[in-house]
Amino acid sequence: MIKAIVTDIEGTTSSLTFVKEVLFPYAYQHLAHFVRSHAQDPEIQALLRATAEQADISTDTEVVIVQLLNWIESDTKATPLKALQGLIWEAGYQQGDFTGHIYPDAVASLKAWHRQGLNLYIYSSGSIHAQQLLFGHTEYGNLNSLFAGYFDTQIGAKRELESYQRIAQKIDLPPQDIAFLSDIKEELDAAASVGFKTFWLKRTEPFAPHAAHSQVSDFTAIVM
Repeated sequence: MIKAIVTDIEGTTSSLTFVKEVLFPYAYQHLAHFVRSHAQDPEIQALLRATAEQADISTDTEVVIVQLLNWIESDTKATPLKALQGLIWEAGYQQGDFTGHIYPDAVASLKAWHRQGLNLYIYSSGSIHAQQLLFGHTEYGNLNSLFAGYFDTQIGAKRELESYQRIAQKIDLPPQDIAFLSDIKEELDAAASVGFKTFWLKRTEPFAPHAAHSQVSDFTAIVM
């Protein structure tokens, strides 16, 4: 019996277009100025040091900025970059430069599952801070009260089965009592390998023949 649902964000609850055409370009355009303006903040200094250590480069601010921009260009899932992007997006949300995109069917289903007593969680490569910002600034209002918790790359990479084992341990439920929703087959494969029930969101693509995961076009088609 499913007692908890873990959902991805990009292509699942939210449009890939919003992430790739709004959030990522915004972070890229504002990163250098943001880092230079906040270079003396302890939080930013820690992220710059973490970037330098991970990339094995100088801690010089300008060198680190180049590395961070390169990571954005290559879509590298680097934890310090994700944390910094979250801070930049926070400023954008607060200034009203954009609102978080959530599919209407995702909002309706998440609210219904919450009313039913299911525990809802987010698992995304974006930082927990970025996740909370997105769901906290939607056209439907602040949706963060729907969620019991959030997971990002600090729990592990999304295509590694160990990440889902850790999530099950954190949630304190057996894997067979947890459902995972994503638009990425390899993530679903990893979750299913440890016992999660999986749903493959195929919002714009045709269903794959003989898939090992339940395929749905949107959240309204998900039956636990």
